[in-house]
Amino acid sequence: MNDNELHMWLEKAAIGDESAFQLVYQATHQDVYRTVAFLIYNKQDIEDIVNEVYMRMWRSFHTYDPNRPFRFWLHGITVRLVQDWKRKAWRRIRLFERNRQLTSEHCDWTDKAVLQSEMQHDLFGLVRQLSYKLRVVVILRYFHDYALEEIADILQIPVGTVKSRHHLALKELRKQFGMTGGDAYVN
Repeated sequence: MNDNELHMWLEKAAIGDESAFQLVYQATHQDVYRTVAFLIYNKQDIEDIVNEVYMRMWRSFHTYDPNRPFRFWLHGITVRLVQDWKRKAWRRIRLFERNRQLTSEHCDWTDKAVLQSEMQHDLFGLVRQLSYKLRVVVILRYFHDYALEEIADILQIPVGTVKSRHHLALKELRKQFGMTGGDAYVN
């Protein structure tokens, strides 16, 4: 479903039409799930965040500007919720597990057809090893094709910071890819 078709359903969903909201959900769910899964490791957290994205979207329709692309707005909600989730998770860890080391839980992706093609690439594993701040820039840039200026808008940070993170992420990927025997150049 393209943005023009989506706008018609968004207008209906904004006034409370649940069937229109369901169509918007079906059209965007795989993309939202994939984005969250790239940024969060714990499968249960992924499901919770995706659900929260759609609850926030339902409550925030009044803030959507129809003159801008819907997916840009939706990715902004998604990234901000992931950031909030990570911040809250960190607080919980510090409060309840101050003396224990955090180990990341690896996700079982096999039941999600959305992610199967990405999992087959060696580069995917390398992207997962980047820090969150670098990873989110790479995901938005190369998986969602946003310009650096658009990424700055979504993340609400200066363009220079996005450029620095982008450069550092590519440097890390080149270094890691070289260590695993690959000879490809990452752009």
